[in-house]
Amino acid sequence: MDIQKDAYESGEYVTFHITARDGRDVEMAVVDEFDIENRHYVVSSVVENDEIQTEGQYIYQCHIKDDDFTVEPILDPKEFERVSRAYMKL
Repeated sequence: MDIQKDAYESGEYVTFHITARDGRDVEMAVVDEFDIENRHYVVSSVVENDEIQTEGQYIYQCHIKDDDFTVEPILDPKEFERVSRAYMKL
């Protein structure tokens, strides 16, 4: 399933919220998605004042069920490095 398909067609982005380390609620926009080793990942950027910030992108593992999805951080540094390198090669 392509979680962004409908959003791109309407000119909008799919967003989700995370809790930052300091406890703030942060809105994130999905800017890309990809699969590596049978796992789905999303690349996201922070949304501030209804604008997607261009500094910094974050990769999360994504789990899709029906019309909904959840994200989780990649906690293993080796996995994060492997996924980041693979994404950069795409």
